Amino acid sequence: MTPSMQIKGYELLAEFRVNGSYIIGIYQGTISDLDILIKYRQLENGVWSRIRTPKHIHWAVDILIKHYCDNRTTDRLLDFFLELWNRTMPLTTEEERAHLLRTDTLLEEVNTEAAKYTALANHGEYSVKFLILLAKLLMIQEKTNRSDAYMFKRLLEQLKQHNDIFRIVSTATYH
Repeated sequence: MTPSMQIKGYELLAEFRVNGSYIIGIYQGTISDLDILIKYRQLENGVWSRIRTPKHIHWAVDILIKHYCDNRTTDRLLDFFLELWNRTMPLTTEEERAHLLRTDTLLEEVNTEAAKYTALANHGEYSVKFLILLAKLLMIQEKTNRSDAYMFKRLLEQLKQHNDIFRIVSTATYH
């Protein structure tokens, strides 16, 4: 049975189910009226995890694992993420946010893109579909909350440049 993504004190705006193994919840954030907060659950050994807040270090480590197993395909995925970063715009209206929260539209886009990276399907912790959806949502969240946002892009650049693990971890965990 799939668990609820309801959290006491948070308004759940949308819920995305990915591959039967992940659920991403989008909640009303507190920074602005358009702010979104992202949480997820993962099916692990037949049990759903507690609701988690995604951290940059989590998906970065997964990308490192994928890169170790298939560097060419992972580099293409990183190129896609960098291109996605460059074209991602902050939310500026309720209509834009309502469009984002249409699960069918967003999941269709994710499925189309994820099909290009099937070689990574059995590598790392996270599915490519989950990573693409999570990346897209985190980019929108970061850009909506801060017009001078840079953390996500900087981490993608560090990963793409194959920088040493210290730089990547430092970038991913910077506060």
